[in-house]
Amino acid sequence: MALKKKLSVCRVESTRPSDQPKPKPTRSKPLEEEAAIRVVIGGGEAMGVVGALLGPEAEALVRLRAAAWRLRREVAADDEHWAFAYSMLHRVSRSFAIVIQQLGPDLRNAVCVFYLVLRALDTVEDDTSIPTEIKVPILQEFHHHIYNRDWHFSCGTKDCKILMDKFHYVLTAFLELGSGYQEAIEEITRRMGAGMAKFICKEVETVDDYDEYCHYVAGLVGIGLSRLFHAAGLEDLAPESLSNSMGLFLQKVNITRDYLEDINEIPKSRMFWPREIWSKYADKLEDLKYENNSVKAVKCLNEMVTNGLIHTEDCLRYMSALKDITVLRFCAIPQVMALATYALCYNNVNVFRGVVKLRRGLTARIINETNSMADVYTAFYEFSSLLAEKIDDNDPNASLTRKRVNAIKETCKSSGLLKRRGYDLDRPKRNPAMIMMLLLLLVAIFLGALYRR
Repeated sequence: MALKKKLSVCRVESTRPSDQPKPKPTRSKPLEEEAAIRVVIGGGEAMGVVGALLGPEAEALVRLRAAAWRLRREVAADDEHWAFAYSMLHRVSRSFAIVIQQLGPDLRNAVCVFYLVLRALDTVEDDTSIPTEIKVPILQEFHHHIYNRDWHFSCGTKDCKILMDKFHYVLTAFLELGSGYQEAIEEITRRMGAGMAKFICKEVETVDDYDEYCHYVAGLVGIGLSRLFHAAGLEDLAPESLSNSMGLFLQKVNITRDYLEDINEIPKSRMFWPREIWSKYADKLEDLKYENNSVKAVKCLNEMVTNGLIHTEDCLRYMSALKDITVLRFCAIPQVMALATYALCYNNVNVFRGVVKLRRGLTARIINETNSMADVYTAFYEFSSLLAEKIDDNDPNASLTRKRVNAIKETCKSSGLLKRRGYDLDRPKRNPAMIMMLLLLLVAIFLGALYRR
């Protein structure tokens, strides 16, 4: 649940601590392919034409697709276990796989392994078919298993089952990391496994329970990442309270957005909305998905969003203290997307009808345009403003929601760094003829680059 719910053209390579191994070798790219990619993402006339024809989101999508292709080749490893690790990362979380590639090689390897270890732990927790008497000991002892490359436990479905069946590759990669990285991953895995085990037998009743659960499955991720940044020599060790808020904000957004997926889980529903909130609006949490309860459901949803907004100022404080641009981008992109998702979900009954997520073009813009704290402040200001426009004065939590949104906007304004992006939650109109022209243009550019080589 922790990670399934949750992570540049200009790069700064990390400085390796003395106990870290040398970076894994990567395959070189053919000159023809490299030339074509440079043309596509180089930011020249072609991208200007794309932007003029189809707008900034189409341009961002083209840049993102090309950059993602290039970066996947950069991290392609000769060693089978590293090849599996990065391939699996792309399969279980494409968005995180894109964000992680902002980092330099050493830190990127550590974060990749950290993610996959916790995703495996998460897979055990999420598999509702595993009896409690088997699941709890595995969660509690998982931090010991990661030092045994022969350990195996089959569970989960689809890509997560593949991860568990071939987990020895991840463990082999873990054992190649420096001791500073290993110690951080082991400690967070131990604390997270213990917390997950606690909530196997405990319902999320109060808001305090909700915060505690989110701490175990996501706040600890933030704390662990801060330790990895510090072990890499890139950042000072951030206060645990701020690192925790970074994780809680992402987790609460995902829990709020994924209501319908969780409540319809087979063979058993997963219920993470705190009873203290939802019991004001329904007798049972699953009742909120029925159309005759839509008005109350939306009010409950709005209170869930309002609860999560309390973490945003801590997130801004955390990010403003970061020194390395690659670490900032890695941390900031998911936070901006989370606030945008809250703005999309707020007062939106579709959360109870199906999947609600940001359109790909907007996601691509956020990834491409989040390169500094000025960009972060701008995005937080604009998405909080979009959320504010949706606040209904008749909503029982309207005044508190507005208070928290205004606090975000004031923090961003007081930075003196605001820009103008013009982000929009509405789906833009697409012109099929223009899209065809774009495709033909890109094909011509690509073939032309190959021909010139």
